[in-house]
Amino acid sequence: MTSQNQPVPVDDEELLDNVGPALSRLRRRVGGGRGDLTRNIVLNVIGEAAGRVTVGGVAEEMGVAQPVASRAIAACISDGLVRRIASQRDGRSTLLELTDEGESARRSYAQAQRHAFEEITAHWQSEDRLQFARFLHRYGQDARAWSARDRAAPDETQG
Repeated sequence: MTSQNQPVPVDDEELLDNVGPALSRLRRRVGGGRGDLTRNIVLNVIGEAAGRVTVGGVAEEMGVAQPVASRAIAACISDGLVRRIASQRDGRSTLLELTDEGESARRSYAQAQRHAFEEITAHWQSEDRLQFARFLHRYGQDARAWSARDRAAPDETQG
């Protein structure tokens, strides 16, 4: 048993079946609090898009309905972390960008996550810790590419 009373998977299939729940636990436990986690996701999506994302784009990246993303973004705007800007290509479209305070909050959260990672893995061998970090980064990049391909694929149910 692990420290959280989760049985250790006994074979490869069980291990793979438990990836999703493990990622979910990781996200919940290292996030700080639900509001902090949501805010961090919003800040990262907007920061990574570098002034080229709308509320709808944030909703899509978060995998939530637009009203959910809109409320989270409104809270970030109210806190001075995000601002709306006019699109230079489409005057009807409003884009989002981080303020200096938003970028600072994003960096601060990343530092807190690194600190948590280092504490959680403190008893690991250095090469294991770095390899896991590489795999997490790679997984994130591949998940983004997979998600983009999935959104770009035509809906086969309508043809």
